[in-house]
Amino acid sequence: MFNREEDNFLELRLLSTFFILVAVIIIGKLFYLQVFQHDYYRTLAMSTHEIYQKIHPKRGQIYFQDTRTGETFPAAINRYYYQIYAVPKEIDRVEINSTTEKIAEILQLDEEKKELVRAKLSKENDPFESLARKISVEVKDELMSFNLKGIYNSAEEYRYYPENDLGGSVLGFCNLDSDNNMRGNYGAEGYWNKVLSGKSGYFFGARGARGSWITLADMTTIEAKDGDNLVLTIDRALQNKACELLKNGVESYKAKSAALVMMDPQTGAVLAMCSYPDFDPNNYGKIEDVNQFNNQTIFTPYEPGSVFKPVVMSMGLDLQAVTPDTLFNDPCEMKYGPYIIRNALKKCYGTISMTGVLENSVNTGMMWLAEKIGWEKMTEYLKHYGFGEQTGVELDREVSGDLKNLEKKSQIGPAQASFGQGITVTPIQLAAAYSIMANGGKAIQPHVVQEIRRSDGQIEKKQTDELNQVISSRASRLITAMLTSVVERTYTQTVRLDHYFVAGKTGTAQIAGPRGYSETDTNHTFCGFLPAKNPKVVIVVKYEKPERLWAEGTAAITFRDLAKFTMDYYGVEEDR
Repeated sequence: MFNREEDNFLELRLLSTFFILVAVIIIGKLFYLQVFQHDYYRTLAMSTHEIYQKIHPKRGQIYFQDTRTGETFPAAINRYYYQIYAVPKEIDRVEINSTTEKIAEILQLDEEKKELVRAKLSKENDPFESLARKISVEVKDELMSFNLKGIYNSAEEYRYYPENDLGGSVLGFCNLDSDNNMRGNYGAEGYWNKVLSGKSGYFFGARGARGSWITLADMTTIEAKDGDNLVLTIDRALQNKACELLKNGVESYKAKSAALVMMDPQTGAVLAMCSYPDFDPNNYGKIEDVNQFNNQTIFTPYEPGSVFKPVVMSMGLDLQAVTPDTLFNDPCEMKYGPYIIRNALKKCYGTISMTGVLENSVNTGMMWLAEKIGWEKMTEYLKHYGFGEQTGVELDREVSGDLKNLEKKSQIGPAQASFGQGITVTPIQLAAAYSIMANGGKAIQPHVVQEIRRSDGQIEKKQTDELNQVISSRASRLITAMLTSVVERTYTQTVRLDHYFVAGKTGTAQIAGPRGYSETDTNHTFCGFLPAKNPKVVIVVKYEKPERLWAEGTAAITFRDLAKFTMDYYGVEEDR
């Protein structure tokens, strides 16, 4: 009895030991596989399953607005289109022709494109061929309704511009990069690309039997951060009217190109900005000349001519070197080394006041004033005005203009600059300069973005950036009065308004070429602001090579029509 019990106990111990040994072996094997062989099997899994997917963020949207009410209007948004693609290895060879014909019919392909589709479908054992992109949902649905074997579709996000060519040069455009991300080019899209783009995320996982994603415990999901939205300072109604008037002007005056800027002189907010020829960002690929993408208000510097005279006159007033009534005896021409400079049409004005110099656009009077100011002081003022450097407006491809002619320290440089020749500026720089004269002498930062609406719900409002006091408030009042007199006494038929005082000046400047200044080709500009007593807007209009002789008959007309519309639009109190 005792021996039997002892044998049973021994058997039990042996059996227990066996099970323990088996368990140890199993645990050891699992430990080995999970620890020592983890990387191997993980790599094997990654090689046999799709485990990585990039998560694309939504690109931020861009809005125009009604500056009276704050209502916003979409100017750049995202829209889904579709790619049509084929898996040729799934298509029966006998069905290639009928499939090709049906695709060509629905997509309205010409013979050349149809044959290209046929060639792609004929690639036996080919797993993928793109047939068409940016297809509307309606066309996609019609094609898919035929259940063509081996023909599929995939959604793709594209940029869409509801206003078409209204402000294309302000907005820029987007294309898809190699990673299928939208990338901004030119304008606000280019300048603000990083802010609008957001940040991509990613997903690590495995595909289930039905193709769905299965999250793995040791893998990671990083959410994408959507791009921020931008609310521009551009007023939709003013932009529409300004660009309409500019386009009509180009056609009427047969100009090669044109540019227009409207700005609030108190805040620096750009209310309208037009460049002609413009383009439709939805169809940027159809533009043959890439220069058409460049916004001429910020990209194309030119010699401004007589619209620059008030800038130089304001310096003399600020230094108290002259007053509006200071008299000048016109010598009719002035000599600088081998150069002789005369007034337009070789006119001679006798004894004339500084106000008269502006009213009659007297070159000799401005050269005399430049001598009184001095080269160094003049250069200093111009830099404070912002010439020779970018304004910093938040748009891609802004240039700085050129003051190099003043750096030569010769008499001819300041002499030419005094009446707007020998230097180059941009329309946005002129708008900023006239804002200084209009707002009491303060330099302000031009800007096109009013709000950044962050993807987390926060709103960052653009604040007015005052840079420095360029001229005194006294000099500002005096130059305003002088420019008002210019309009009242010189542009009575073209610029003067019945209910508002306007301050402004024309400029008709010969265009420089490799052999000197052209006798026939000119740039026409009008710069002005109103109401003169309490300016609400500064407007700069420029036409390149119009067929009319003087800016008074081109740029001044466009200025007047836009000024009248703007005063009515805002309901500005009359000051006349």
